[in-house]
Amino acid sequence: MLVAAAAVLFIAGILLGFSALAALARARLLRFTVRSLLALLFLATGSALGILVLGLQGLQALTKEETAARIKVVPTGPQSFDATVSFADGRVETYALAGDSIYLDAHVIKWTPLANQLGLHTSYRLDRIGGRYRTLEHETLLRRTIYSLGAPAIVDLVALGQRFPIAKIFDAEYGSATYVPVGSQPAELELKVSTSGLLLRTVPAAPG
Repeated sequence: MLVAAAAVLFIAGILLGFSALAALARARLLRFTVRSLLALLFLATGSALGILVLGLQGLQALTKEETAARIKVVPTGPQSFDATVSFADGRVETYALAGDSIYLDAHVIKWTPLANQLGLHTSYRLDRIGGRYRTLEHETLLRRTIYSLGAPAIVDLVALGQRFPIAKIFDAEYGSATYVPVGSQPAELELKVSTSGLLLRTVPAAPG
């Protein structure tokens, strides 16, 4: 919807621009002025929507609690383990982590009711996965492991919103993190995400 609206506005702006030039060639200054202003308005609005669409790339729309990923954790030694992450989009990645717990975080963007009416709902993007030690001493002295879970945003909407009026359609932008201890046996985890943030749950073993 937003992509189509941006394209229509941008094309209309270009057409009005050509029409304004034609009016100028005929020395119709009033018509040239009106069409030029309309062309600039359409082009600016289309560009703003295009930037918004780019900023939404990599964000997942969220209307209820959803499963963002399933994770298989396999201990490989003292305070070390492999985490195989099956993402909701079908990707599967394995990360070698060090620590007593598995840690994940994400960016969450909430929109105002006006933005909701335009089809924009709470969105999230998984950010990092890492290992977390139980004690601060180990966090300081032992090996740290942390990995990115996705590519950086093409357009940082929140940073952009701090400079332009687009910020008025944000309700809030915040980070959410969750972690659970890793035991001595392999385990299956489910990463849930809702409008209140992230949650890791253990998947019960199949009976039998």
